[in-house]
Amino acid sequence: MKFSLSLAALLMGVSLSVAAQPASSPAANAQTTAKASAATGARDAAPAVAATETTPNESPVPADAADAASALPPEKVAAVTKAFESRFPGIHVDGVRMTPMSGIYEVQVGMDLLYTDASVDYVLQGSLIDAKAKRDLTAARLESLQQVAFDTLPLKDAIKIVKGDGSRKLATFEDPNCPYCKQLHHTLASVDNVTVYVFLFPILAPDSATKSRDIWCAADPAKAWTDWMVDGKAPATADCKTPLQANLALGRKLNVQGTPALFFGNGARVNGTLPLASLKEKLDAQSKG
Repeated sequence: MKFSLSLAALLMGVSLSVAAQPASSPAANAQTTAKASAATGARDAAPAVAATETTPNESPVPADAADAASALPPEKVAAVTKAFESRFPGIHVDGVRMTPMSGIYEVQVGMDLLYTDASVDYVLQGSLIDAKAKRDLTAARLESLQQVAFDTLPLKDAIKIVKGDGSRKLATFEDPNCPYCKQLHHTLASVDNVTVYVFLFPILAPDSATKSRDIWCAADPAKAWTDWMVDGKAPATADCKTPLQANLALGRKLNVQGTPALFFGNGARVNGTLPLASLKEKLDAQSKG
């Protein structure tokens, strides 16, 4: 869990910080973001997003979510939520579920998972392991939470690249300066019968937004993108209305924290690039269910 350490620090310090001073203002954060973005000087400069390249890291094999946690009566969800939010003012609980461990509840905070007892006297973070099945239930639950219904993505805001009959589908969030994204497209050169939707996600460098704009505004964006990512041919300067800000907002909503982020037609998600065999396996899985 990428934010587990900072979340733990937040939980341990939030009561004191809230008592000492007002909670952080979203407007103040936005102002700081705007100042940072202005420093880039790019016309379509991106708001501050976690500017990281995602190293190859395939998500665990999905498990039945019911094995990791089960639904609770609404009154129990409300009780645990109230106890948790009272214990940690300023923290919003997004969901509560029962775990296979008697008396232990899963608490969802954003895209992080914590575990607690009914009265929230103790809070645990880390992986809940099914020792008998040798399965990481936390990882399986997180993967389930991160799945996205492919038909809900605003594909009009993505560059469309069709290979072969285009029957399989893949959506990616990519920065033009991301080396792992370039590696992904070299791998895709050996994949057929797929439609790739590239959401330009400029977060890595001051000129990422400029390159993204030039590629999006090219006469043939798909060719301009491939020329740059595969052959290193820089796009010509171009100007038009772009979906970059919308893509950045979408990425934040989907908790995209690095590039590339891959979303498959069956809802599966992978953070980072994949070797050819794994990529083909993920694409093939679309037709199996």
